Amino acid sequence: MGGARRNDYSMRDMPEPDEPGLDRPESPRVASGLEPRGVDRVAALLEVVLCSGFPTQLALGATLAQLGLPSTSGQLDTTFVVVLALADTVLLVGLILVFLHAHDESPRAVFFGDRPLKQELLAGVPLVFVAFGVALGVLIAIRIMAPWLHTVDRNPLQELMRRPTDIALFAIVVVVAGGVREELQRAFLLRRFQQSLGGARFGLVVTSTSFGLGHYLQGADAMIATGLLGAFWGIVYLRRGSVGGPIVSHSGFNLLQLLQLLVLAS
Repeated sequence: MGGARRNDYSMRDMPEPDEPGLDRPESPRVASGLEPRGVDRVAALLEVVLCSGFPTQLALGATLAQLGLPSTSGQLDTTFVVVLALADTVLLVGLILVFLHAHDESPRAVFFGDRPLKQELLAGVPLVFVAFGVALGVLIAIRIMAPWLHTVDRNPLQELMRRPTDIALFAIVVVVAGGVREELQRAFLLRRFQQSLGGARFGLVVTSTSFGLGHYLQGADAMIATGLLGAFWGIVYLRRGSVGGPIVSHSGFNLLQLLQLLVLAS
């Protein structure tokens, strides 16, 4: 990834700001019909796997287990979940920045393009309610047409919010580790798929499926809804070339979901 190969993912691969289509950003190599070399594919695949979230969480989970943080009852523990989520955010974002630097890519250009950040953040506000509507519509449709997919009666995260401090901690987690980290991660993965691993559309399917599977503890119906939400936020990034809107939409959606859990718990 270093040395003579540092320019494989250079800023020349970034799209024009107004380029239409789901496959933006698209590199000159892809646009000209030139296939990425084998070494590019291997490097991109390695980065995708390492930044998928699963290796980092497994490593951190094992470390926290050695420190005795998980509860002995086998149930989720508030401290364990919060520490794992925030530590994984630092580790994962750090890895992404290292890989971008290794390929001479600008994080500012990859994550925010050349659109004004304030404009993109404001554009994400109405998308909060679009995301909530998508999730609600999917869950209602599943309850009507495939009720057997409702495999979890009570969200396990509800059991962790017993005190006001728990609620405050989870509010931080769902924004930082949910809205911010996951959208930076999604943008990075989609970029690598677009460059070397089959294109943005294929990457959208893979990342959305993985995103849904990561929420399996909340039930099969929640997995499906979450996977579709991942696709929605991925499309917004690919269309606009900025994570500003997806971060606001994702964070706002998570906070609304947290509020919903509190209402149900009360």
